[in-house]
Amino acid sequence: MSTIIIDILNPKARKLLKNLEELKLISIRENKELTFSELVTKLRSKTGPRPSFEEITNEVEEVRAKRYAKKKGL
Repeated sequence: MSTIIIDILNPKARKLLKNLEELKLISIRENKELTFSELVTKLRSKTGPRPSFEEITNEVEEVRAKRYAKKKGL
C-alpha cells in the first residue's frame, strides 16, 4: 500500500474520489492538522489535578539543594 496526499481543487474531483472509494479501489482518510490553540486545548483537557504553589516550591527547593550539593562536592 502506498500513501499520497492530494489537494482537491475542484469539487468534482472529490466526487470522483468518492466513487473510487465506493468501488473499493481506494481508501480515503481525512488528515486534520490541529491548530496551536486546538492542540493546547487538547493537552490541557488531559491534565490531572494541578499541583499547589507549596508543592511546586518544595520541588524547586529540592532540586536546588541537590544541584548545590553537587557543586559543593566538586
